[in-house]
Amino acid sequence: MVIQTGFNWLIEQQLLLSILFCGFILLERFGLKTLGSRFVYKLAWLMPAALVIANLPNAIKPLQNSNISHYLITPNQPFTHEMGISWALMYVLITAGLLIASFITHTRFVKSLQLTELTHFNHTLTTSAKTYISQHVATPMVVGIFQSKLVLPSDYNTHFDKATLALILEHENVHIKRKDNLTNAFMLLPTILLWFNPLAWFCYASMRRLQELTCDERVLANKTTHQHILYSKALVNCAAATPAGLMAYSHYGDKKTMLQRLTNIKHSGSSSRFAKGGLLLVAASMLSTLAIAKQPQTEGAKHDHISPIIRIEPHYPAQAAKQGISGSVVLKYDIAANGRTKNISVIQSKPSDVFDKSAKEALAKWEYKTSKAGFNDVLVQLDFAINSEVAHTDLIERIKVSH
Repeated sequence: MVIQTGFNWLIEQQLLLSILFCGFILLERFGLKTLGSRFVYKLAWLMPAALVIANLPNAIKPLQNSNISHYLITPNQPFTHEMGISWALMYVLITAGLLIASFITHTRFVKSLQLTELTHFNHTLTTSAKTYISQHVATPMVVGIFQSKLVLPSDYNTHFDKATLALILEHENVHIKRKDNLTNAFMLLPTILLWFNPLAWFCYASMRRLQELTCDERVLANKTTHQHILYSKALVNCAAATPAGLMAYSHYGDKKTMLQRLTNIKHSGSSSRFAKGGLLLVAASMLSTLAIAKQPQTEGAKHDHISPIIRIEPHYPAQAAKQGISGSVVLKYDIAANGRTKNISVIQSKPSDVFDKSAKEALAKWEYKTSKAGFNDVLVQLDFAINSEVAHTDLIERIKVSH
């Protein structure tokens, strides 16, 4: 049940991830003038950091022959039906399909360029990547995930003047030095894993825009006003000719992205140190809160809770349902280190032997989070009720199973 366990964990993280995505998207939309694109781009590291901190393992020792009244199983679980496994399998199939489609799209795009290596490239810009020309591109670009290739249009000498070409090539060289295509592939992978969350795709788009903005800033550092104007005009021309459908390769973006880049060029260098410091303080407080929330429970706590990550509801026996019989079953079992239940036995049932088999079969399918030594002698009561009647007990938890 590794697939189901992983799927459940992924669903549990959606609230935290959605909050992080929203915060990052808002900063990219409205905070660039105050904070600067490079600062906001670096804040993307807070998302995996927060996810790791929020999932640090608890220092709670496994239950070993302790008083059972200290350990209750709560019924508040996200999945209470066997169909949960089908959802997990559907998720895996869709994810695998998206990954394969992305790989095929990139592979076909590179092949469609029909690259020809350019052995004599007369330009002062030095780059570690090989240079190619193609009749199927209108602007310079960098392709390749692990081995970057600088691709120029076949008419680059006549399409661009020397000053403009120098700025554009410097832009592409920044992508090559930073290995941005590889970074994009790493960003695309978790985005595809979270394909069902639209905020993940918006966040990916924000990071791609920030990547281009930070590249612009590096190119225009210490440049003259005339060079700023040339670069802005070049961006507009390149954006108009950018091919669509590129998911991992750096490109110039659509008109909206281009307007954002031109605005950022105009306001570059106006970020506020005070705002940056305040935002870092807020981020540090958030991470600290997540860390504190994961601290182990104190010894004085009256109850520790161990909850199954997969809880299967028992089937109501057909004969008992026809006769209108209600009842309860008290079960004792152990939880192995891998989270599977074992050594299941019926401690008490009322009426006897009516619901025992159904209860044991369901409990055998429950799964818990993995632990170092597992749990022993855990008790649970399953209440089978035709109507709303439930037998009360102060010993263990009651889970109502309705027909």
